[in-house]
Amino acid sequence: MTAVLDLPSTREEAWRWADLGGLAAAAALAPIARREADFLDLPGARLVFVDGVLDAERSMLRRVTLQALEAGDHPLGRRAAGQGWSLRLDAEAAADPVQIIHIATSGESHLPSEIVLGDDAVAEVVETFVGAGWANRFTRVSLGTGARLIRSVRLLQPAGFVSLREEATIGAAASLVTIFLGAGGQGSRIDATLTLAGDGAFVDYGGALLTRDEQRQECAVAVHHAEPNGTSRQVWRAVAADRSQASLAARAEVARHAQKTDGEQSLRGLLLDRTATVNLKPELEIFADDVKCAHGATVGELDARALFYLESRGIPPARAEALLTHAFVADAIGRIGHETVRDAFEADADAWLEAAL
Repeated sequence: MTAVLDLPSTREEAWRWADLGGLAAAAALAPIARREADFLDLPGARLVFVDGVLDAERSMLRRVTLQALEAGDHPLGRRAAGQGWSLRLDAEAAADPVQIIHIATSGESHLPSEIVLGDDAVAEVVETFVGAGWANRFTRVSLGTGARLIRSVRLLQPAGFVSLREEATIGAAASLVTIFLGAGGQGSRIDATLTLAGDGAFVDYGGALLTRDEQRQECAVAVHHAEPNGTSRQVWRAVAADRSQASLAARAEVARHAQKTDGEQSLRGLLLDRTATVNLKPELEIFADDVKCAHGATVGELDARALFYLESRGIPPARAEALLTHAFVADAIGRIGHETVRDAFEADADAWLEAAL
């Protein structure tokens, strides 16, 4: 258990559903053969990290640089201090999509990163995790006035654990959109603190976690509205089969002077088996008096009437379940704007459904 000695206890509220045992087990995994993953058909930089170290032969850095980075005080983030990757764009600059593949072959690896966009700069980053082991990643994001960043993250490790600590500061009229898909067999924790630090900042942060067997995945996200006219969307979907567990905790905090805030949290869980578990915890902490904030949380099974309707029209039961589950997951990953990336996420989700149903 040396890998988790300095992590908080599950007695702490923010870590109540954390799978610290799974994290330690992943860190102790024996070496496996290197897994490969294909890049999507997109222009731009392509980076491959094997156990947190850049594979220079397979990588094209372009606007991405490697440098020493600090990682802050978070229990997961501070482990990742050291050599990492950095994407910095000046004002009004735009970069082709940056693709990053993280390959784990054994044990634990830690890697920091930063994305710093000047005023009105635009960037897109797509990350994919494959292999087995404990992959711990820290990402710091800073967006200037009017900057736009789109991130898409696929967790596809068949075993092990992926932990992501993310910290973002969003400037005035800037936009951060981040979508996750947990469709591998790994355990995972997505841990984020996002601050809307400028007037009219926008955040759309969410995704889908798909679990089966004894797997556990979770997210713990806090959005801080620090200035007026901010908008945040947290849309998360969880699908749990067998004896697995998915946990979604999303919090929105509105400062006293952050008037005209518009915040929404939508957490929904789908149980494919009654032995599975979905935990949902939406939170609102509001100190301003002129806001529009709402949250919703529901857990249930597939609609029996919808299943009957599809089956009555000749659709086999397994196919009917897959169609309804696909539609449920599409609420989250269908918000990806780039068609090539969205198609890849949907294919990953469909592959998971085919194996689970």
